[in-house]
Amino acid sequence: MRTTMSSEPCPCGSTLPYPACCGRWHAGPHHLQAPTGEALMRSRYSAYALGRVDYLLDTWHPRTRPVEPPVLDPAVRWLGLEVRRHVVHDADHASVEFVARSKLGGRASRLHETSRFVRENGRWLYVDGDMH
Repeated sequence: MRTTMSSEPCPCGSTLPYPACCGRWHAGPHHLQAPTGEALMRSRYSAYALGRVDYLLDTWHPRTRPVEPPVLDPAVRWLGLEVRRHVVHDADHASVEFVARSKLGGRASRLHETSRFVRENGRWLYVDGDMH
C-alpha cells in the first residue's frame, strides 16, 4: 500500500489534502462513510492510486464483488481523475461517469466508465460499470 503525506492533495483531484478528503473514508470508523455516489467513486479512485485493496473490497456490493481481490500493480502511476457526470437517480441509486488516467512503463492509458452505485443501510456501494 502506498502512502500520501498529510499535506499532499488528495489523489482524487479535489483541492483538499488527502486526510480531509478521501483519507477520512479510507481510515475512518465503519460508520464514517462517503455521503454520495460521487464521493464513493472518488474515494475508490484514491484507493486504486494508493493500493488500498481492503477499501475497494469493503465498498464493493456483495452481489458483484469479485471472489479474488483485485491485483493492483504498484508500477501503475495514477495521473488524474475527471468526473464528467454524477446523476442521482433516486435517494439510493446514482451513477458517475468518469475518466481515470494512468501510466505504466511509459505508456499512458485512460479508463472511461460509467459506474453504478447503490445505497444500502445508509452506505453507498459500487455495483458495476459500463466501459466507454
